[in-house]
Amino acid sequence: MPSIDQIFEHALSLQQQGQPALAIDIARSGLAIAPEHAGLWQCVAECASDRQDYTLAEQGWRQLLALQPDSALGHHHLAGLLVQQQRHAEAEACYRRVIALAPGDAAPLTNLGLLLASQRRDEEAEQLQQAALALYPHSAQIHGNLAELLARRGSYAAAEAHYREAIRLAPQTAANHANLGVLLHDLGRQQQAEACFRAALRLRADHPQARMNLGQLLLAQGRFDEGWPHHEARYDTPAMQAWLRQRAAAPCQPWRGEPLAGKRLLVLPEQGYGDDIQFCRYLPWLKAQAPAWLTLVCRTPLKPLLATLQGPDALFTRDEALSVIDDYDYWVYPLSVPLYHHTRLDSIPGTQPYLGATEERRAQWQTRLPAGGLRVGLAWQGNPAHANDRERSLPDLMPLTPLWTVPGVQFVSLQMPREPAPPLAMPEFALTDLGSSVADFADLAAIISQLDLVICVDTAIAHLAGALGVPGWVLLPAYKTDWRWLHGRSDSPWYPSLRLFRQPQRGDWDTPIAEVVQALAALAARRAAAG
Repeated sequence: MPSIDQIFEHALSLQQQGQPALAIDIARSGLAIAPEHAGLWQCVAECASDRQDYTLAEQGWRQLLALQPDSALGHHHLAGLLVQQQRHAEAEACYRRVIALAPGDAAPLTNLGLLLASQRRDEEAEQLQQAALALYPHSAQIHGNLAELLARRGSYAAAEAHYREAIRLAPQTAANHANLGVLLHDLGRQQQAEACFRAALRLRADHPQARMNLGQLLLAQGRFDEGWPHHEARYDTPAMQAWLRQRAAAPCQPWRGEPLAGKRLLVLPEQGYGDDIQFCRYLPWLKAQAPAWLTLVCRTPLKPLLATLQGPDALFTRDEALSVIDDYDYWVYPLSVPLYHHTRLDSIPGTQPYLGATEERRAQWQTRLPAGGLRVGLAWQGNPAHANDRERSLPDLMPLTPLWTVPGVQFVSLQMPREPAPPLAMPEFALTDLGSSVADFADLAAIISQLDLVICVDTAIAHLAGALGVPGWVLLPAYKTDWRWLHGRSDSPWYPSLRLFRQPQRGDWDTPIAEVVQALAALAARRAAAG
């Protein structure tokens, strides 16, 4: 019978050979003999993590820590495991324990900094990254971590300096070039950003972040021919790649532009509601490719609205589609269709309006709309989970109050109940609140279709107004402006009924709102003159 040391060596050998399942089996056989062998528990934990068996991995690290409570390694690995499971408070406690046990180690400092940054505890996170850098000033990774945080806090020059130092320290690491490219892109330095993304792709042609960001830069410049292929890097995330591998032998495969005649195609939702509204315009073109059956899948709040779309033979929610996906030949995401449509600025499909409101829904809301005057809908905030929501949304309704200086206008709140409109102290700030009562996007469409104008931030309501062909004025942030609004334009080739009002610099909402007030006054005056 092998000794416990021989069993341990065997388990480690299997682990090093990339056979984690077998290594776990051997380690467990040793633990049955020697349950207090810390090395075997570590082997189990590491191999279980490799197999994404987080329950077993956590058990392994906790068993090791029961035997060696002062193991900085054990606490550090357990912290990383807890972060993966979104158990942030427990992870923070573990990282702080590591810092106490190993005060000269930069790794727990930078990792705790990343964790706190993910919770928007930016000041503490920056202190931790600075402390980590003081211990390990030649770490390109820590320079990059600090740079990302500084950029988010508006310290752009310092962020750029740290990104460039990361490149100097590790010039062959594609991610360093890609990260600097993101910062430069966000700052409007397009030519330099493009050079960074291309440098990253020379080092690693399949780098997903560089491809994705280069794609969005090109799309924002209207360079669609090259932009759409790079935009397909959305498929290169670990989660998507795992799903594709899982479905490698399934009957329904990703559509990559193959002929659709006689085939069954399923169009799946991705990203946000606005994306679904914008890109459902491609369904009539897909139907024109003569598939035997074309099904559009959507999230439940969109289903009644998308029932007004021409093109699909059937409309399912995501839950409804799960049981039938393998009855289809192909599936595709809507943001991939422009690649195979060969969309350019002058060939964007979808004559407005391509969505509508039913007469029944319109009648339900008609009596709740204000009578007389210019009827203007307002939406000042988007989904708070959006990565750039702090930039694209207004803090509340108050920045829009200059709109009430324009006579002859009746304002309607389209704001969903993320945050109710604050009470306005003066009676002249009249606002009809309808947004808090809507059940779905079909209700919003029924309301918007009976308005003269929508004024909103970059949220799904902007896309809905555009898809309905209703005039809309969209307030856009200067920082991380979404690619689909293109650079430097006040119009949108995607939505002819929309007009864009841009911040001249980050945080300056006063300027575009003042421009909106001026434009609204002119519109109201024309309306009054027309009688």
